[in-house]
Amino acid sequence: MEVKGFIGLGGNFLRAVPDTSRMEPAWAGLRLNVQIATKLNRTHLVPCEHTWLLPCLGRIEIDRQLGVEQAYTTEDSTGCIRAWRGNAEPASEQLRSESAIIAELAHATLGDTVAVPWQHWRHDYTLVREAISEVYPEIFHDFEARMWKRGGFHRPLGAAQRQWATPSGKAQFITPETLDEDDDVSKGETGRDVLQLMTLRSNDQFNTTVYGYDDRFRGVKGTRKVVFLNRNDIVRLGFAPGAWVRLRTAVEPDVRREVGPFQIIAYDIPEGCAASYYPESNALVPPWHYAKRSKVPAAKSVPIILLHAQPDADDLDHAVPETDQVM
Repeated sequence: MEVKGFIGLGGNFLRAVPDTSRMEPAWAGLRLNVQIATKLNRTHLVPCEHTWLLPCLGRIEIDRQLGVEQAYTTEDSTGCIRAWRGNAEPASEQLRSESAIIAELAHATLGDTVAVPWQHWRHDYTLVREAISEVYPEIFHDFEARMWKRGGFHRPLGAAQRQWATPSGKAQFITPETLDEDDDVSKGETGRDVLQLMTLRSNDQFNTTVYGYDDRFRGVKGTRKVVFLNRNDIVRLGFAPGAWVRLRTAVEPDVRREVGPFQIIAYDIPEGCAASYYPESNALVPPWHYAKRSKVPAAKSVPIILLHAQPDADDLDHAVPETDQVM
């Protein structure tokens, strides 16, 4: 498959996807790249043939359509949906909302020949919510009233309510086809030198946005260029806490996937495993290494090997002292 154009609403695609070191050079081959966002990020700085950056209104800014202030909804990580209105004047009179930009693009492309009333949706967001409630009445009935209730309303979660949409009305478990959880990487390097890497996030991080370099979850301060290893693996592989290494993917040897230098931290992690931060280690994940059904990149199980390395000059300013190694 060949991709010629990309339209993104928010997000930081090039930092979030696997195989970063190959994805960024390939990005230049796109003919069209449209980014709709409130803040600059890495993806906006990698141009292609035609790149458009369209700033949009942020959540705190007032969104007026035909002189009427609009309300919108967001869903949090617990499945709770609530209404919002901006309370600050827009940073520029030329700013438009995400909804307005998408509606204008659709109308300019399709005109009035389609059933979707894009122009009406742009000017009145209640019409969008009405359409949503018509499609999903069990979830979004009385949408306009419920979204203003204190705390909003929860989208039904079958697991939380013990309600299962199955013929038996009970939860059903699927037997795995094989006990080999990584059958797609079985042809790579093998042996005790290969570790299973999981990528993880710090406490001061939302998706690819890193707000600080202190991770109180794991006692790391001032840096993210670290790899967490079991102390037994550190000794067995001939390293020491505080040593510097490069991480290399242990499959598909004709494609070099490597990150670092990272500093070793002794940590309470199972033997044979390793951990490093997301998105810094995304370059290690092959694009074909993903969950079979969901297609989610398998960033929690990446086979890697460690290579001795020397730290960069800047790395030494933020190195973790050996006395600070945690276990």
